[in-house]
Amino acid sequence: MANLRTAMDAMFYDLDIGSTHNLDGCAKSIPGDPFPLDGSRAGKAIRVQQLSFIGNGFPLGIIPSISPSPSNKQLGSFSLQSLLLRPTFGDWWLGLAGQFRPKKLISNLKEEVSSVFSGDGSELPSFKDLSKHVMDKSLYALALCAQIPISSSSSLFLSSEAHGERKGRRNKVLLYHKLPYHDITLNAAWPELFIDSKGRYWNVPESMSLDCSSLISESGLRYRFGVHKSSGQPQAVVNSIESDPPLALLPGLCAKAAMSYEKSKDLWRQEETEEDLIIRTTKGKYCRPAYDVRLKEPHASISAIMGGTFGAWIYGEDKPLKVTSGGDGEDLSSSSRKRSPLFADLFGSLCYTYQHGKFRKPFGDLTSVDARLDIRSASGFAQSLFRHSSHQDNSASLPRLSLIFQQQVAGPIVFRIDTKCSVGAPWNKGLQIEDFMYTLSYSLRLLESGKVAAWYSPKRKEGMIELKVFEF
Repeated sequence: MANLRTAMDAMFYDLDIGSTHNLDGCAKSIPGDPFPLDGSRAGKAIRVQQLSFIGNGFPLGIIPSISPSPSNKQLGSFSLQSLLLRPTFGDWWLGLAGQFRPKKLISNLKEEVSSVFSGDGSELPSFKDLSKHVMDKSLYALALCAQIPISSSSSLFLSSEAHGERKGRRNKVLLYHKLPYHDITLNAAWPELFIDSKGRYWNVPESMSLDCSSLISESGLRYRFGVHKSSGQPQAVVNSIESDPPLALLPGLCAKAAMSYEKSKDLWRQEETEEDLIIRTTKGKYCRPAYDVRLKEPHASISAIMGGTFGAWIYGEDKPLKVTSGGDGEDLSSSSRKRSPLFADLFGSLCYTYQHGKFRKPFGDLTSVDARLDIRSASGFAQSLFRHSSHQDNSASLPRLSLIFQQQVAGPIVFRIDTKCSVGAPWNKGLQIEDFMYTLSYSLRLLESGKVAAWYSPKRKEGMIELKVFEF
């Protein structure tokens, strides 16, 4: 189902996007970019816990994924992940996750063997020669993670990971504290990995954010505020990217606040009855709950969220950036690429949801369609309506139409497609597909609203298996 809260969460620096570039399975969305696909949001459970759970369904607990390595093409995209160690320390959760990329090893061993049978006089490769290939550190990655409960309402998460094909380590700290009506989170990473709306990755040497978010009230009001500090020049993960770094990632200290109002109305809904839940047979009666409690009732509904955000860059580096020339050879003003010390804007989303089926029967009991129209920046959208100059790229401010289609395949198995389109003027480019993602999920009835999801993004050429629980 479409998540309206993405409209507010995407305004801040701690929105997690599922990614295979890190062993913790996520990267941060960049504030100011168009809202990401709902299907791309990372699972809330930490990655080592996901590996521990999902590994029970795979041989030897080894979970495959597709993770391109931009720094070393010989490693290929296919990788294997597993939870290597999980020692027990009371309430502490400690895990050592590992990753192995077999393509380069298989290629090297194949060359060694083929050279022996090619008739060039080569001797059989020795154990030492083979061990060099096996011990090649570029094939491996390790991550040590710990989740420490500080109190009944607070927890601390620490992680440190290293990839053999990369320099340095990636360290993270997450402190979470739950108040009666608020959630407080402190995120810090060095470096932090961000992903933009075009699927490109950026490393920020140091990133820290502190956020306070209210729980949504019965009236639909919600607010959030926080500060973010970044240090060092952001670097593209792929060196061949010829593009300036996003303005939101440049060094500085930013304070931001947002408020939203959310409302939903059912056009019709078929509520769950006792006949749906209790099945009577000649041998007796038994309970048959839906595979997912969120999808137990057929309905059609309209929902909307509207809000505003305002903030300030307290200090920061704001160097003029290179801007390509316009179509007639004139250079664009670099001032259009500078970030404003003070900013304020409005955002909103409008969503229509239709679901057929109760997701209980083995076949043909779930078909769902969600259509959501997002406006990230009301001011930018207004400017794009009145400015038709080809000198300025207003594509980031255009509305986006997100479509989600879900279809039951068999039993708890559901196929899902997420699509995002930019909605331009008819005289310009009209409706253009920007991103899409395929997901095949297995709903876990015992978790009420949990699933193991395998997704693939053709745009990023990535795919992984995640555990998602109560993702709404």
